[in-house]
Amino acid sequence: MRFSFSNKSLVSLIMIVAVIVLLTGPTTVMAQDVATGSATATVLTMLTVTATQALAFGDVMQGVRKSVANNIDLAGGVASGIFSIAGAATKEISAYMQLPDYLWNSTNEDRLVIAFSTTDALVDTLPGTPGTPGLGNSGDVDPHNLPEFQLSGAAGTAAIYLGGTVWPTVDQRNDAYSADIVLTVAYTGN
Repeated sequence: MRFSFSNKSLVSLIMIVAVIVLLTGPTTVMAQDVATGSATATVLTMLTVTATQALAFGDVMQGVRKSVANNIDLAGGVASGIFSIAGAATKEISAYMQLPDYLWNSTNEDRLVIAFSTTDALVDTLPGTPGTPGLGNSGDVDPHNLPEFQLSGAAGTAAIYLGGTVWPTVDQRNDAYSADIVLTVAYTGN
């Protein structure tokens, strides 16, 4: 008996054999799994700064320098400047003070020199009554380079007391003098 295949038949036979092998042979099954994570964030309480008391030198005499300490509130119009800070409890903040070089009179025609030493600021992380630093004071610090500090525990508050010195000339014009002191605070992320 003799078998004779045509090209068509041979191709058909190969295809049938291939299909049978694919259907009966081993197959690879891929396993997969899915997990869902989450993203979270807690937005902290906004920082607020209040200039609660002006740095007041009171009456100043021509040619006589006058200083105000960084932690007192005395009678007679002399007082340290006080800035109150509030925000998220126990969070660290940085603070920057923009300090003037001069106080200007009411007509901006005369200026009075003001200076700040490296010990003219006090950072209080447990403030009490304004004018009375609490137990968390930093001691004397440089107002040009304030340290980073944490806001107090449950209250989330702090205060900065500022002193300074004015240097009137011997012919200083009789007038009221003033200038802005700007305190900027920001969370450090710690």
